[in-house]
Amino acid sequence: MPTTGERQWLIRAQSADAVRRQNLGRALLRGLFTESPFHIDVFDAQLRFVAQNARRLKGFRDQDVIGRTMRDVAPAGVLDMAAFEARQQQVLATGEALVATEVRARDSEAPHRDQAFSETIVPLRSSSGAVIGLAHAVFEVTDRVRARERLALVNDASAKIGSTLDVLRTAQELTDVAVPLFADHAFVNLLDPVFGGEEPVLGPIAETVPLRRAATSSTPESPTEVVVATGEVDSFTSGPGALFGRALTTGEPLFLTTEQVIAELAPVDPRRAALVREYGTHSYLLVPMFARGAPLGAAVFLRFRRADPFEADDVLLAQEFVARAAVCIDNARRYTHERATAMALQRNLLPQQLPLLRAVETTSRYLPAGGRAVLGGAWFDVIPLSGARVALVVGDVPGQGLHVAVTMGRLRTAVRTLADLDLSPEELLTHLDDQVSRFQDERGEGLAGGAAGTSCLYAVFDPISRRCAMARAGRPPAARLSAEGKVELLGLPGGPPLGRGGAPFESGEVTLNDGDVLVLHTSRPEETAKDSAGTDLTWLREALSEPQLAASPRLDGICASVVRRLPPSRPQDDIALLVARVRGLHPDRHITWQLAAEPEVVGEARALATRKLAEWDLEELEFTTELVVSELVTNAIRYGSPPIQLRLIRDRGLICEVSDASSTSPHIRRALETDEGGRGLYMVAQLAQLWGTRYHARGKTIWAEQALPTAVTP
Repeated sequence: MPTTGERQWLIRAQSADAVRRQNLGRALLRGLFTESPFHIDVFDAQLRFVAQNARRLKGFRDQDVIGRTMRDVAPAGVLDMAAFEARQQQVLATGEALVATEVRARDSEAPHRDQAFSETIVPLRSSSGAVIGLAHAVFEVTDRVRARERLALVNDASAKIGSTLDVLRTAQELTDVAVPLFADHAFVNLLDPVFGGEEPVLGPIAETVPLRRAATSSTPESPTEVVVATGEVDSFTSGPGALFGRALTTGEPLFLTTEQVIAELAPVDPRRAALVREYGTHSYLLVPMFARGAPLGAAVFLRFRRADPFEADDVLLAQEFVARAAVCIDNARRYTHERATAMALQRNLLPQQLPLLRAVETTSRYLPAGGRAVLGGAWFDVIPLSGARVALVVGDVPGQGLHVAVTMGRLRTAVRTLADLDLSPEELLTHLDDQVSRFQDERGEGLAGGAAGTSCLYAVFDPISRRCAMARAGRPPAARLSAEGKVELLGLPGGPPLGRGGAPFESGEVTLNDGDVLVLHTSRPEETAKDSAGTDLTWLREALSEPQLAASPRLDGICASVVRRLPPSRPQDDIALLVARVRGLHPDRHITWQLAAEPEVVGEARALATRKLAEWDLEELEFTTELVVSELVTNAIRYGSPPIQLRLIRDRGLICEVSDASSTSPHIRRALETDEGGRGLYMVAQLAQLWGTRYHARGKTIWAEQALPTAVTP
């Protein structure tokens, strides 16, 4: 070997394939390690750095890490070091790689932000197969993770917002979804009309339109002080140039810092401005809420526990689930409005106030189907009749919905009209059955067939005879609670439901004593729904058998007892309950005379009526009463048949009745100047407040009622 120091060359020949393989191996190593888009670290078995590619993570650029552990070189607080070393030890011990583990770390250059990494740890083995080191491949996936989290939040909002048709509940679901995954505190303010279920304000938003707090949610670590309670007007939302008014006018979200929020709050509510600074609120996002082009309110999101502020992507996310909530709130508002309208219709179709009558004291209850505010077909009524008599009615159109309620209203009107004709109970139900059949023939949408199966109980109480006549169509019998506490089901004849055909209707009579209580209801328990008569009324007997009820002067206690013991009904059935305490008319308040069918008796009838009016201190009505008595008695003598009867009744008004055995009905007409008669009933109609004719088994009764003088007690 030469020692002269001259350069020597050693030439070794290799095949072209070997050279290509070497070049490919070096290129592969350079591509996988040096030029890889992943940050790659190589550790020995003692978890010390052996190698690191050029793509260093933030915070590691100027450090010499070879021979040191990650715990030695990582910035404080960036990694969960215990978890990191545990993963390394797991791969060393098992020899199995951990692939694509999602790891969270704090951004060393922006401490308020979190970063997400996908970490893969691969064991490095010697020729003998022993694990002698680890290779880490780390890739930042923060954007992907945040996009996934935002998508999950949107999906969560879609699933949880709008579970009910309640405005406030929907607003609460919005804030519950946002906290704590999106914000530390969130609240929803709704325009005052929207809060109440009314139509939203259209056109430009007036600066004076108040917004009310509809919902609030906070993280458990948030301050517990309530600044604005649910239902209260938020003072921050009104006034010249108010923040909420600007957002609702422009329709764009507002993104504010701490100082901007304080500057907006300080002139309106200094205390809240101080709380913003005290709690460390650093990010404030206001998103206006619109549906069908109309403003509903706004949702506000705050961050003070989370270090990272809202970003542009967060604004888009907030707009996404606020838009979802806006649609649900608008649907809930429309439902609330429509329900309120429907319930107003229902209330107007039912009696607004039961009349105050001397013959009966009444109270009622109406229970919507299933305890919810839905329209049903149950109704009740108390109808004053001629001769101080009173009609008591309960009925039920099957089903529920607007068309059922309208049908109920039509039938209730029909019952009142037929009652004014003074028909007997069985005749009234016969005419009502015909009316239901006509409903079925109508082609109006929602009405055809809607009244078939209607049930009705119609009772007429006469306080002079103390007799009560009843007829029922598909209804359970009425119950009587006597003044002594005895409970009895009045098993009077029953008939089929209206519109179903079948046997003719029958009525029955029962004599009632003063203080007896009648209970009429429309309940059809599930177990007896197939029985139109509803024979299983044990629950009603038990409800009326409570010892304190008979002695109680108030009917509310009886209503409450019956309602408490109502058996489970079908969910679609609403229930009407009518309770009436009856009392007869005192003998001093009515008198009856039998008259001969002779013209001379007319003067005698006037004299009898005049003397009775003097006893009742009703001399003020003598003139008109004499005219009414003269005309009615004269008509009975001329056109009727004996026996003739005159009756005076002092009730709410002064009632004059003349009865005869003829069923021929007189007709009112305007007499001509050349006519010698025909003015009698016309004069009666002019002098009396009300007048009419009712028929009975042996003739008819013509009656006229006059109002009592204002100074006289009814």
